[in-house]
Amino acid sequence: MPQDDDARRQHFLKEIEQLVQVTNREILNQRIPPITRENILPLVVSVARLRGNYLAEAFRVADGGEAPALTEIQALKTHRETYEEAKTAFEALIHAIERGYVDLDG
Repeated sequence: MPQDDDARRQHFLKEIEQLVQVTNREILNQRIPPITRENILPLVVSVARLRGNYLAEAFRVADGGEAPALTEIQALKTHRETYEEAKTAFEALIHAIERGYVDLDG
């Protein structure tokens, strides 16, 4: 009996996986265009710029060796959060590509 339960669970999980695949493809392909090198480039550049802004701010805050002011720390935090949010969005896109949730063009 435990083997039957395991097979039933595996079958159920496979059905859920297919449901997730179909649902993501349907929704994502309505919301974003087919992915090309050309239309992904602005997102790549944006994440790189935000990473650069964050790191530049870290160096600026550290310049002089003094303990940074609270306003400087807040600015650094804002840069980090902005960068991390963009990076997370890019990672979500990569995940969608890897899973076949979005169409590729070209």
